[in-house]
Amino acid sequence: QVQLVESGGGLVQTGESLRLSCAASGRVFSINAMGWYRQAPGKQRELVALITTGGSTNYADSVKGRFTISRDNAKNTVYLQMNSLKLEDTAVYYCNADLRSSGWLSSRNYWGQGTQVTVSS
Repeated sequence: QVQLVESGGGLVQTGESLRLSCAASGRVFSINAMGWYRQAPGKQRELVALITTGGSTNYADSVKGRFTISRDNAKNTVYLQMNSLKLEDTAVYYCNADLRSSGWLSSRNYWGQGTQVTVSS
């Protein structure tokens, strides 16, 4: 079994910062891309940021310059540093990994349980 466990969400005011973490545990053989998605009430889930094994990154236009994604391959962990938070960043944030589990020949997508980020004025 493989699990993605997120942490770091919470309630902050506009302009403040938060750091999300997501650790993959269990029968992890290898991890390809890892990323963060978010879903606000009444909206579809959207990509926030993506990072490849080699460290290449991709960001949604709405977070460029404010959010930074990084990963620690030795710890199977991905981070999302969120600065200058805005009201519209309020959402449930989900970790995602394209991951190959031990005993499997190919990778598949795994999701974390989600962590709430609430930004207030």
